[in-house]
Amino acid sequence: MRCHCSTKRSEHSCGSRTEAATFQSDQACSPRRDGVIGLVGLGNIGSAVARRLVAVTSDPVVVWNRSVERTVPLAQLGAIVARSPEDVFDRCDVVGICVTSHVESGAVARRMLGKGSAARRRRILVDLSTGSPEAAAEIAREAAAHGVGWVDAPVSGGAVAAEEGRLTLFVGGLPHDVEAAAPLLDALSARRTFAGASGAGQAMKLCNQMIVASNISAIAEAISAARRAGVAMEVLPDALFGGLADSPPLRMLGPRMVNRSDAPRFGAVELLQKDLFLAQTMMRKAGAWTPNLDTCIEVCSRVAGSADISSLVQAFDSTHETR
Repeated sequence: MRCHCSTKRSEHSCGSRTEAATFQSDQACSPRRDGVIGLVGLGNIGSAVARRLVAVTSDPVVVWNRSVERTVPLAQLGAIVARSPEDVFDRCDVVGICVTSHVESGAVARRMLGKGSAARRRRILVDLSTGSPEAAAEIAREAAAHGVGWVDAPVSGGAVAAEEGRLTLFVGGLPHDVEAAAPLLDALSARRTFAGASGAGQAMKLCNQMIVASNISAIAEAISAARRAGVAMEVLPDALFGGLADSPPLRMLGPRMVNRSDAPRFGAVELLQKDLFLAQTMMRKAGAWTPNLDTCIEVCSRVAGSADISSLVQAFDSTHETR
């Protein structure tokens, strides 16, 4: 079958060329090949994941994003841009979903499941987003009814770690589906833990988010209070590195909080708060007491949801100023 997809070539400073193809229709290009990886969702983390996949996989990576402009840089690197999530599903064996919540990942997955399993080998959907454990278990059952595997593998580490293949993954699902998803998981992670059945990866990620949020909130509180107390802010972050207070969030966000800088963007407060609400729901069902979690949710509520996480220091700055 002749391929009718358009191909672009771009010249890099080193003189090498990159080919990028864009699908013109759902049936226009060459048939699906075994081993192809797809990715739906090209936000901050998703774009970094896609760049990593393009860099380390031998087959073309198929991508889709609701806002088509985010696909352009990936096409220039050699990714194939699909017309729809269904198109990605039709062409790939393993499809990663990297969106903002289980609501979005579930909606995307159900679009793909609507394609049916045809007569092809079992395909695997991997949810890299952070969401509800219950929702993950539900969509896994729906996927199984269509002959499709579902793996929840929410990520931790940030965009830089994603692009360097150093993410930490929390994995839930059937063991044989996790094994089948290895081409995607191996490309992205320096460390991953199999947590159990579908939804277990999400539950473990929510525990991770409780710790991360408590750490970030404590850093923001200490920096804001230190500034008010007259501590030498220009050396404070460096002074803390290497001691018991040191942590990846301190190294990434501490200097930015000191300088009141939110660039480059780390992540939106509203996404962290979304994760904390999910954790709060899970822990309340378990009857657990979570005072630090509750406080972190309150701190997040004092900053605009669209603001970068490094802006959480402003929650404490503004409180000091009103007292």
